[in-house]
Amino acid sequence: MTPMTEPAAPGPPAYSADQRVTQLRVIRSEWTKLRSLPSAAWSLLTAIVLVVGGGVLAAVLQAANPPHGHAAVAAFNPTTVSLTGVGLAQLATGALGVLLITGEYATGQVRTTFAAVPRRLPVLYGKTAVLALATLATCIPATLAAFLISQSILASRHLSTTLGQPGTARAVLGCGLYLAAVGLLGLGLGALLRHTAGAIAALFGVLFGLQLIAGFLPGTWSGQVSKYLPANAGGDIETIGRSPGSLGPWTGFGLLCLYTVIVLGLAAWRLRRREV
Repeated sequence: MTPMTEPAAPGPPAYSADQRVTQLRVIRSEWTKLRSLPSAAWSLLTAIVLVVGGGVLAAVLQAANPPHGHAAVAAFNPTTVSLTGVGLAQLATGALGVLLITGEYATGQVRTTFAAVPRRLPVLYGKTAVLALATLATCIPATLAAFLISQSILASRHLSTTLGQPGTARAVLGCGLYLAAVGLLGLGLGALLRHTAGAIAALFGVLFGLQLIAGFLPGTWSGQVSKYLPANAGGDIETIGRSPGSLGPWTGFGLLCLYTVIVLGLAAWRLRRREV
């Protein structure tokens, strides 16, 4: 007599949700990574403190030592005083861009990331979108706060200006765009070099080293070359009125964006080579 066998217990139902890798899902994943990265919060907080603190400190010092004489008052630019901290804050956003990608290479997490997204380029696109949104969401309010607080301080000496003055709103908001562009430049350098120290050193070289080298050029070459360098060109977004040594606000910022796109393009090309 053949023994009866009990029917096998039913297994768990198959997971029927859509498992396709889409750009939106990659962006959502990169947003989760950014939020869980301690250095991201510290970098953005540092950028905010430097932008607001630098502008307020510069306004306090300027109010304590106001310009004297008609020519000095006419040449005084209260908007530039408010945005003094932007030059230091670019180091924080640039370093954040570097760490957002090199941290994964340092820990080996990048292998898991690329196993989940085999095409790789959506990862770079996702990091670019998340970094741009995060820096814009923090740096534009920071530059606006720096302007409003510092102008209230300068108003005690009748040196303040308003956002309604020609070029002022563009300079204040444009500095937020500038900080975001520097962050993306750092991301591109990090993805290209894949080493934190090397990428940060390269970022410093691009922002400051090239200007030092240009300063040693003979004659008028220094000024002609300097205005096309990334930091100087991007910094033109802050210019109020005519400046003979600049490319113009949007032309200069557009050149910085071009540099950033080129670096990100080189990083994308290297990612396509399928090496970790």
